Formats: sequence, C-alpha cells, structure tokens
Amino acid sequence: MAFKAYVQVGKPNGTIIRRETQGQFAEHLGHCIYEGFYVGEDSAIPNVNGMRTDVVEAFKAIDTPILRWPGGCFADEYHWMDGIGPKEKRPKMINTHWGGVVEDNSFGTHEFFELCRQIGCEPYVSGNVGSGTVEEFSKWVEYMTSEGTPMAELRAKNGHEEPWHLKFFGVGNENWGCGGDMTPEYYADLARRYGTYARNYGTNQLYKIACGANGRNWEWTEVLMRKGTNGGRRGAFGALSLHEYVWWRKSHATEVSEDSWFSIQRDGFAYDSLLAGHDRIMTKYDPEKNIGLSFDEWGTWFPVEPGTNPGFLYQQNTMQDAVLAAIGLNIINAHADRVHVACIAQAVNVLQSMALTRGADMVLTPTYYVFKMFKNHQGAELCPTFVGAPEIKKGLESIPSLSVSASQRDGALLITIANASYDEDADVDFDLGGFRGMATAQILQHDAPNGHNDFDTPNEVAVKPYSGIATRMAGGFGGPVTLSGLIPARSVVAITVKPGRR
Repeated sequence: MAFKAYVQVGKPNGTIIRRETQGQFAEHLGHCIYEGFYVGEDSAIPNVNGMRTDVVEAFKAIDTPILRWPGGCFADEYHWMDGIGPKEKRPKMINTHWGGVVEDNSFGTHEFFELCRQIGCEPYVSGNVGSGTVEEFSKWVEYMTSEGTPMAELRAKNGHEEPWHLKFFGVGNENWGCGGDMTPEYYADLARRYGTYARNYGTNQLYKIACGANGRNWEWTEVLMRKGTNGGRRGAFGALSLHEYVWWRKSHATEVSEDSWFSIQRDGFAYDSLLAGHDRIMTKYDPEKNIGLSFDEWGTWFPVEPGTNPGFLYQQNTMQDAVLAAIGLNIINAHADRVHVACIAQAVNVLQSMALTRGADMVLTPTYYVFKMFKNHQGAELCPTFVGAPEIKKGLESIPSLSVSASQRDGALLITIANASYDEDADVDFDLGGFRGMATAQILQHDAPNGHNDFDTPNEVAVKPYSGIATRMAGGFGGPVTLSGLIPARSVVAITVKPGRR
C-alpha cells in the first residue's frame, strides 16, 4: 500500500558538505590492499605501477575524495620504515589483528601515495601511537612532507625526491581498544605529546585527527575536548575521529530477512542521534564548530562469507547494505556543520566494500552505486529538508520510512532519497521552495531484498534512469517546480533538478 509523503526542500543555508565526507578506507586486512588495490608490477592483471587498473578506474569514477591508510587496528602495529626501500629487503611481520598472516610490506608509503595519485584523492595517513615511539611518529611526517632534511634525503634515495602533500594525519587509531586499551585521560595527554612532534614542513599544513570515541562513549569525547584540545581551542587537532558499525550477527549478508532489514536500517538511522550527541558535547567547548568529527569507520558488519578466513572480514553486499549506505550518507550530510571527514569501511573485499575482486575479475557492489549517485553532494551547499512520512513499526520500535538529503551546487539541486521500508512503496510530493528547473532521476533497486552482484552476474544490481518522477511547473514553462512520484520499497533514488526551462 502506498502512502503520501511530503518533502520540503529548503533553500541552501550556507553549510558546505565537504568532499571528504564521502571518503574510503583501506587497511592491511584480508584482500583489501593485496589483490584488491595492489597486485604488483609483475602481475598479469592489468596494472600501473602495481595498482590494478580496474579498481583504480572504479574509484576515480565516484570522485573518491580521500583514502585512509594503513588502518584500522593495523595502524598501531605498523612501523613505517619496514615499508620503504627495495622490496626484497623489507622485513616481514605478522598481522596479529587480521588472520595472523605474514605481511611482506611490499605496499608501503611510496605505494600508498602512488595509489592516491592514480585515484586523484587526498591521502589520509594514520600514525602509530599504540606501539610506536614519538621519534618514529615524527620522522614519518618528516619523511613524507619535508625538503632538505635527513628524512627527505632518505625519501629521495628511495625514489621520490619531491615531498608529498599530506593534509590528513591521524594521531593513533582506536586507542581505547586495539590501539592500546587506553583511558581517555591517558590518551589525551599522549595525543598532545605525539601531535606536538607531527611538524608542519614548508607549505604543508597537517590537519591532525585525534582518536575519538567508540560509538556512544560520551565520556571519551568530553575528556578529549576538555583536555586533549585545550578546551576546544583549535590548533592541536582539526578533528576527533568516531567509529560505529551496524552489526548483524545472526546470518550472512545475503541471507536477508524482514528482521535483519529492520535492524540494519534502524541502526543506520541511529547515526543521527550518535552524531548529534557528540556534537552537543563538542559544542560546549567549541560553539563555532572549528573542530570537526571524522566519522572514519562506519558501515555494516556481518559474519564472514562461508569458507573464507574469519580474520579477513569478507562479506557480500546487497540492497540491504545499499539502503543503509544511503541513510548514512544522508545523515552525514545533515551534520555537515560538524562532520568534516567520513570514511566507509572498507574500500575493497572487506566489510561494506565498494568492489570485490577475484583474480582478474572485479565486481562493483550496490553500495558503490549509492556513492556514485551521491557524488554530486560533494562540495555542495546543504539544503534543509523536512520529511512528513509515516514511520515503520515493528513491535515496540519504529523508524522513519524515508531518508532524504538535498544540496545545491552550480545552480543544480540534488535530492537523494532512501525508502527504508521492506515492503511499502512511498508516493511522494516534493516542494522545492520555489526552485525553477527540470528534473531527471536515477534509481537503484532490485526485486529481491538480497539483490547483489557476484562474479557470475556482475550487473544484477546497477543504477538506472528512472521515469517515475513527474515534474510540474506552476504558471507554465520556467515556473516554480514541484515533483511527485513513487519511491519503491527498498530503493535509493537520486533526483537532479537543473535550472532553466525544459
């Protein structure tokens, strides 16, 4: 049964949706780096300097703005000097967090910056606070960004004379857990110490990201804002990180039920209160919102696919994940005044990934297509939205049926909508607040709630043009626009309204 929903798209409010909020995350975990992004220069799989061409082109096509590396939990056991110099001489290590496999360090600092160069994205490097020294931490920044220093000479010896541009630098990762099991008070002192020795060289200015809270650990944010940032004064840190996954442990990603669907989308909508809660604490110390949130690990987490290494976190990706991704991105947009960075986890072959690879084959996931539909929000001005739609009820719980976000850039309006209902279409009217123009739409949907792409059917789910949105112009051609149409259950729709006459 369809229902009427009213969506009011207001005028831009001056808040810019930062490009970096559609970021990606690549950890030395499973086949994210090796066999995902990197196959080596001698591989038969088409590559440029070891980076597989099909994956790089896919990430270029969604305008990937930022890539976070080397972790994740791996970051706080990673010693960067093991990953430079001739590959045959690089020492090996055990990846104790993820599968206990041997890491040969053939993908290191030089390879990461080369990958970012090919994609055309900003690098986001996470430094080792958990098991590394201040000296090691400091020298890595010097190695990457300085000129005329001992570390710059070492970098040149290893084949890259010019310094790299590095803006985003993480001061540890999950130091409340796998990064050292620290208290917030201890970490706040340590972060200020390590952050002090992450120097700015030449014209390179670091945007330092301190390890923030695990989910709804409000105390961690309170302590970091009060103690780690000197009461909210920007300078030591540009942002605090935040990590929160949407968990479902009862079945695999492709075993979608009405129960799993409701639980996943409910926890996705809960990102709104999560971001708002940390924002409220930060605003006590930083009312001008100079210090951002870096929501740099988010997304779904299911049991691994049968027959795969439990430590590799390989899962399939369905329309259930895609709707969750759209809800998450819409909520991140709504908090654009505080959320400066966000990275879904992870880019390839791990958790809620954009792409899956097997040998020379690559499959793009439904979540990938959501990012493709949303990419024009990057750098656009947020338009406030009001959604009047019935809630979805299950037992004593209820969630919104629709998630909506809108932005305007270069005169064009983008509206992204996710219908979170398992089985009810939404008949929607859009009031565009006097906007004048012509609308086109795209849709991502599948008849089955577990619709997904695999290596036998790689194009089962893909974004397509959508004719289900009607445009009406008050007063004839060139007048104010209203839109109406059907947003099918379990779908994501993107509407672009370009100014002018049709």
